[in-house]
Amino acid sequence: MKNLVGIVGTNSDQSTNRMLLQFIQKHFKEQANIELCEIKDLPPFNKPKDRKAPEEVHNLAKKIQNADGVIISTPEYNHSVPAALKSALEWFSYTNQPLIDKPVMITGASYGRLGSSRSQTHLRQMLDAPELKARIMPSSEFLLGFSLQAFDDDGNLKDENKIKELQDIFNDFIHFVDITNQLVSAKKSNQESVKYFSWELNK
Repeated sequence: MKNLVGIVGTNSDQSTNRMLLQFIQKHFKEQANIELCEIKDLPPFNKPKDRKAPEEVHNLAKKIQNADGVIISTPEYNHSVPAALKSALEWFSYTNQPLIDKPVMITGASYGRLGSSRSQTHLRQMLDAPELKARIMPSSEFLLGFSLQAFDDDGNLKDENKIKELQDIFNDFIHFVDITNQLVSAKKSNQESVKYFSWELNK
């Protein structure tokens, strides 16, 4: 049984991305233990002189480090990810760096037709940055458009085709987690090279 962290990629109290992760948590409970984590209580990123993360950031980073993999569900604001999600990633990159070599699956829900496709592309670019270096599952994206109408009163997805699509992607992710963690265990070069990376030292 895999232990995964699901990150709600917004600080909004009313988010269909939270609903999507809650559905994933419930629907795949026989395959993985998925702990849902919020970023809405994290302070805005403010470069710490000692490079130490605030307690809230540290606690979330620890959960990510201990997990087999991470699912991030992001909405799309102005063709990009929410500021709160970018701020959380900035904390991670500048302090604990818990996403280095961590298998990541990206999902997204939006009110419109495209289902956060642009923000997912942007998120992939950010997760590939030198001090994040996540292992993002390739050639896959789960896009939930018209998300306000996508769930029934019990929080379940109504479209059977979307459920089947999500099942296929999630099954691929479970295999991706196994393969990635085997690879990382055999070769630690990324962690060692990034461990001492600093923008200040490269100026």
